[in-house]
Amino acid sequence: MSEGAVPERRSKQLQEVAIFNDVAKALTSSLNLDSILQTIMEKMAEFFRPDTWSLLMVDEQKDELYFAIAVGDAAETLKTVRMRVGEGIAGWVARHGESLIVPDVYNDPRFAKRIDEYTKWKTRSIICVPLQSKHRVLGVIQLLNCALESFGEQEMFFLHALCDYAAIAIDNARAVEKIQELTITDDCTGLYNARHLYKTLESEVYRSARFGYEFSVIFLDLDHFKYVNDTYGHLVGSKLLQEIGFKIKSQLRLIDYAFRYGGDEFVILLPQTDKQSALVVAKRIQEMTRKTQFLSEDGLNLQVRCSMGLATYPEDAKSSHEIIRQADEMMYMVKNSSRDNIAVAQQGILK
Repeated sequence: MSEGAVPERRSKQLQEVAIFNDVAKALTSSLNLDSILQTIMEKMAEFFRPDTWSLLMVDEQKDELYFAIAVGDAAETLKTVRMRVGEGIAGWVARHGESLIVPDVYNDPRFAKRIDEYTKWKTRSIICVPLQSKHRVLGVIQLLNCALESFGEQEMFFLHALCDYAAIAIDNARAVEKIQELTITDDCTGLYNARHLYKTLESEVYRSARFGYEFSVIFLDLDHFKYVNDTYGHLVGSKLLQEIGFKIKSQLRLIDYAFRYGGDEFVILLPQTDKQSALVVAKRIQEMTRKTQFLSEDGLNLQVRCSMGLATYPEDAKSSHEIIRQADEMMYMVKNSSRDNIAVAQQGILK
């Protein structure tokens, strides 16, 4: 090694230590996955100086890769791009869980030209490393057009170490997400629970007050549900609640919320929805329950009816607790008369 190379190597080692220190701080000071990954990727770019870089995550359900983080002129375009696992160099790395250094992509048959054609980018070389945890590839980091003449074993070791940090961050974030899901999800139906209802309602009251929106709440109670438990047992009762929860959710938009309030009671929150539009949703749910034969796969073909109450912010109530109280009162108005109907705050039971 020449005399000039020694201080240069020493300088690189100090830079590596500093980067490890920054990344370790990011890992221990934040649970925000995006900010941790952004820190890791920025430090990686600072050290390896690629023309551009990206982090692709694996969508296991679709067996695809999508660009979770990308920089450079093509970043916006890449947000909509997806690749099959196995497609391109990144797809090959995701499939096989092995790193690749490709000095000239046009001499590699695995290179996916369509991405460059779509983004108008000119890729010359790629360093591609998998993010792995428990023998699963979570994602792929790719550095484009690095100075490969100064890229040796030491640099590859350092890159792998940073990728390990990124994999740890992803694993930790997913574990926290699962724990949070358990605290806000009802075990039986898979819908949100009552604890999460009030937190979500508080946010919706704040948002709607700030932007001048309306929102509506439907309180739903199943009619004669005790008869199901008494006749068929609590296991069948739980299966019925699960199916009803699923069917209710299928009638809603992606921005709507469905909660199991407790027992056989459900609450539906419809953001940016006035009273008339909410009534359309309530009638749709009513029609669904009337037409469905529940637990038909178990050979039971149960018929279910429900009593519903509807209230709208800010017309009927100005707080989260008050709007629930109003919708609940309307539901009991139905429960104590005909059942299988809908009552609307300030209007009463539908004729």
